[in-house]
Amino acid sequence: MPGLVELRTDNLERHIEPRPKVSWPLRRAIVTHDAELASTSITTVLDALRAGSLEADSGDLRALAAALHASGSDRMRAAMQGFAAEPKHDTYDVVIIGGAIMGSSTAWWLTQNPDFQGRVLVLERDPTYAKAATTLSFSCIRQQFSTELNIKISQFGGDFVQSLRGWMGGDTRVPDLRIQNFGYLYLADTEGFAAVLRANQKVQAANGAGTRLLTPDQIKAEFPFYEVDDLILGSLNTLDEGYFDGSTVFDWFRRKAREAGVEYVADEVSDLKLSQNGQQIQSVSLASGRTISCGWVVNASGTRGAKMAGMAGISLPIEPRKRFTWVLQAERPLDRPLPLTIDPSGVFAREVGGGTYMAGGYADHDPAVDLDDFSMDYGLWEDKIWPALATRIPAFEAVKVISEWAGQYDYNTLDQNAVTGPHPEVRNFLFLNGFSGHGLQQSPAMGRGTAEWIVHGCYRTLDLSALHYERVTAGRAVVEGAII
Repeated sequence: MPGLVELRTDNLERHIEPRPKVSWPLRRAIVTHDAELASTSITTVLDALRAGSLEADSGDLRALAAALHASGSDRMRAAMQGFAAEPKHDTYDVVIIGGAIMGSSTAWWLTQNPDFQGRVLVLERDPTYAKAATTLSFSCIRQQFSTELNIKISQFGGDFVQSLRGWMGGDTRVPDLRIQNFGYLYLADTEGFAAVLRANQKVQAANGAGTRLLTPDQIKAEFPFYEVDDLILGSLNTLDEGYFDGSTVFDWFRRKAREAGVEYVADEVSDLKLSQNGQQIQSVSLASGRTISCGWVVNASGTRGAKMAGMAGISLPIEPRKRFTWVLQAERPLDRPLPLTIDPSGVFAREVGGGTYMAGGYADHDPAVDLDDFSMDYGLWEDKIWPALATRIPAFEAVKVISEWAGQYDYNTLDQNAVTGPHPEVRNFLFLNGFSGHGLQQSPAMGRGTAEWIVHGCYRTLDLSALHYERVTAGRAVVEGAII
């Protein structure tokens, strides 16, 4: 169990000197040592070295101290999070590129399918997940989409989150989760967008969503803190719509997948090798130098999805777009929970609790950015976000920013919808890309569907074929009209 103390006095030493006259660099020895222990869920280790094995006068102790200090590195933290130092095998039935929530959902669903008995390898370039969209998201779920398929995807997500323990086999370690149903509130200040909300509400109602259309007076009556004079219409749903603990769902996808035998390795894909006829990915090359043969490849690499597809000679209309988040403390907290409010300005905000709120938005000029560009636009708060918030909610004239960060969307330039399923020519290359900001809430259904395709060659539950890659080559957009 986590926290178990390992008391084997020669454990670290046998990694430093695995056999006579063979010595590993100290840092590499420590990484391998901790990865081995982490794979058995041991997270606290007491190790001793044989007397005389390090000479105090030679600098060895200082070198060891430096190596141990380096254990705070990303690679070491990876080991403590259940990442192996390297793959155990040279061949896997499924290689998943990207170990955030999409990749981990797919890995877990594969382990739940009794018809699948293969090996699964998950590759993650950043095992800290510090910059992953999974980590930096608003962690909310909604049914207010414009297409029937996206509504059904999120409805399943809502059921999955609130029945997580049941889906995880009744494991009593898994917590009971609930959605904080403060809802999403879309606000329209033009007749054009009001017409979009009315059309969306009809689709949502036909699929069982509880969306209500509100006049400005009705909005004011339910939420007196809003200014509504410029508004024409609002759209609100408080049924299975609001905040959910996405980090816990993510953690249990990973944990249960690992317990079922899925391997997680901290490494980066450097190349994909195609078969001679170009119809299959034969192997995956890693930055560490390893080459892994594969049956299936799942591209779940987030904003790097287009780069990964490009290694297989595939064009994918995905690019990284910056999205900024601020956590606010209000001098005068609102007297009731704040729905996730989507203002006509493009600024959005939601309840956190205890007088704390989250706000998000992006600059009016919204280009693709470098994959590693997470720099903060410090002027955006003063120039756009705060004025829009304070205009809509006057109580937010007195707020203090207590945290802020920049994240990235994997933005689908074709239609802001997911790209799923196999490539029509490279048949063992599967897409899980382009979620354009709604990936976290869609991960249960998307992982399930991808696993079904791998095992059965078709969907057994929710048909995701409308989101397949063929629409990209045909230029046939499946437009989602409710993107934040």
